[in-house]
Amino acid sequence: MFMVPKSKKFLYLGVMSEQAAKKYGDTPITLDHEMDAFPDTGRKFTVSEFADLVAGTADRLWAAGVRPSEPVAVHKTSSFDITVLACAVARIGAVPAMLSPHLDGETVGKLLERLERPTLLTDEAKLTGTLAGLPLGELTARVVTATGSHPDAVALADLAGAPVRRPVLLAPDQPALMTHTSGTTGVPKLVVHSARSLGARGSWQDKVVSFIRKRETVAMHVSYVHSRMYLGLAVLQARGMPMVFMNDATPAHVADILAEHRPGVLETHPNSFLEWEEMLDDPRRPISNVKYFNSTFDAIHPSTMHKFLHASDRRSPVFLQVYGQSECGPLAARTYRRRNALKADGRCQGYPTPFMTRYRLVSRGGQRPTKENPGYIDVATAGRALTYFGEQERFDKQVVGGEWWRGGDVGYRTKWGCLHLLDREVDVIPGVESTLEVEDAVLHRLDELTELVVVPGPDQKPVPVVCTRGDKPLDAARWRAAVADQPTLGEPVQRRLSELPRTATAKIRRLELARQLAEELAPAR
Repeated sequence: MFMVPKSKKFLYLGVMSEQAAKKYGDTPITLDHEMDAFPDTGRKFTVSEFADLVAGTADRLWAAGVRPSEPVAVHKTSSFDITVLACAVARIGAVPAMLSPHLDGETVGKLLERLERPTLLTDEAKLTGTLAGLPLGELTARVVTATGSHPDAVALADLAGAPVRRPVLLAPDQPALMTHTSGTTGVPKLVVHSARSLGARGSWQDKVVSFIRKRETVAMHVSYVHSRMYLGLAVLQARGMPMVFMNDATPAHVADILAEHRPGVLETHPNSFLEWEEMLDDPRRPISNVKYFNSTFDAIHPSTMHKFLHASDRRSPVFLQVYGQSECGPLAARTYRRRNALKADGRCQGYPTPFMTRYRLVSRGGQRPTKENPGYIDVATAGRALTYFGEQERFDKQVVGGEWWRGGDVGYRTKWGCLHLLDREVDVIPGVESTLEVEDAVLHRLDELTELVVVPGPDQKPVPVVCTRGDKPLDAARWRAAVADQPTLGEPVQRRLSELPRTATAKIRRLELARQLAEELAPAR
């Protein structure tokens, strides 16, 4: 049986920009905001200037007492400077542990405890806000503020002029970066990546970017704490692609940025694409120059792909959908075009990459995996992470036979070898073949919906949670017509989009939403 070979390419975050700057140092990086920690840099700078910020910040962190192999929890208010801080931590051989700005204080406290007294790199706003009640003296070795000051912290600003340090490159299989899982099933797990596993993922993504034949401006709205951000930075900087990063994801603001910069490539989370549909009516036609759309975090609805592809004026625009996981990186992919996006099966995740990724379907109950009886999706890839920090036993339970990773998704294979993802195993509802499939169908039929999530109610029967444009009341007659051929659903529960619990990559936390519904609906029974 073919085994996925170990990657021979390594990605070191601390020096990737310095290396890219040797050839593409003048490549522009544009932001929609000033960076909190580097306000004098402005909203536009170059790859060379980015590399200089990383190096200077690394010198200050060393002066603060941070040393190689130590974990550094990076948790501050959302801003692109998070990427500079993470790369600076890596440059001195320490291990950045990226904690989402959106995590609550209790969850951050639990993760700091799991990290066994790391350095905490944060800001004054967090220390006086969500972290104020935590015993940071017990949970951390030291606290460093990227902005502002605090009596119990060292301020990076006070370490200006620190001696220059040479970069420290750890062995390729040592921990190099920690990111956390989405937390859709509870407290997030800390996924440990190495320079080798990151290099394997980077090779996959560089192969994709190599198909872009001309120098296109790339616009991204991606979580700064997700590994995708760092792989994106590495690949785009190394290829000299102008970059635009957006911090504010509101549709009106994004439309302004896209109308100004006219990118040829646009990437964001699937749920953000769904929310951005409303800007497609903007008379400035902000999507008109986009040729390549990329969604790499979750399945995306066919109707959403169709609308964005038809909003482009470019010849033969492409929508790339990638199936992957935090623990493994990208695993399978397929492209869609105007002619087939709307007819696509939203559950189709495409095909693995030859010599880089593989998958297999494993029976859950003795029957051959089919749509009616989906099997476990096991994957093999050189990009698999090392472990869950502090939870090796939990990680090992998902490793099957040494090579295969069982990530908790269920699906089946078509006769053409295409992988179809139906649900996460924990989201399966009896009597519903795929909640995601129901959501695809109904969202296509009701343009007034900005989100639809089907979760189990208190009696374990499917309950649809809906959000509408402008929060207008749901039209009951249109709803009944749209779901007439679907599995029997409970009465829809309408919510504001902002009320839905989300992860750092904008996924809906389905288990948390189901828990909230149980509390609301149970007393009425």
